[in-house]
Amino acid sequence: MSQPKRIRLGVLTPSSNTALEPLTHALLTSFNTQQSTYTITAHFSRFPVTTISLSPSGLAQFDLAPILHAAELLAHAQVHIIGWSGTSAGWLGFDKDIKLCEGIQKATGIKATTSVLALNKALKLWDVKRLGLVTPYQDDVQAKIVENYARIGVAIGEGIERHMGVVKNTDIAEIGEEILDGLVDEVVQGGVDAVTTFCTNLVAAQRVGFWEKKHIVPVFDTVTTVIWDMLHECGVDATELIGWGMIFQKV
Repeated sequence: MSQPKRIRLGVLTPSSNTALEPLTHALLTSFNTQQSTYTITAHFSRFPVTTISLSPSGLAQFDLAPILHAAELLAHAQVHIIGWSGTSAGWLGFDKDIKLCEGIQKATGIKATTSVLALNKALKLWDVKRLGLVTPYQDDVQAKIVENYARIGVAIGEGIERHMGVVKNTDIAEIGEEILDGLVDEVVQGGVDAVTTFCTNLVAAQRVGFWEKKHIVPVFDTVTTVIWDMLHECGVDATELIGWGMIFQKV
């Protein structure tokens, strides 16, 4: 019997994030146990992020230099692809992630993607025009996200977005499933083509299957989107992965 092909995913992580690493490991463990062709592992590198805001200090956390340094450390592990598991391009602008990926590839020679760019690919594949948006963020951060999606033809109107006004990143991971269940219920009632749980420190990815079964719409969690895109870019067929969302059934 041939040995499974080993693929290493490099994941860039906000320093204060406590959700995305265990969720990423759980998803990949599910994938590895459901098939024998591949053994996929995740390897993480952090850079400083402690708050989410539009203040000068909050925005400065996402300057390219520290992120590129973290990516260079991942390159030491000879990962096959690097993914930024974060949503800052939602309020900074999608071009920020495009430039980041270009910078990573130039610095390391390794292809890169991000949670937000992957989400945008999924929205295009599903032809999403009305998107339900659930985040933990403040009013002004949420407004920038809505504005940036409007620019690419994705409407997030009144009644199909919910946010919680949280600034401290470690507090985001404490938001429970019962709260997220209620927020997803509310945005779906507004009539949407899909929902996104938009923050990689929300403990939400494990709940996607439940929401999709209940509401019969795709739910794109941003911890999941970056893994989906990294696997796709590595040529991995994940269409048989069960329990982590419809996104994996779409090639």
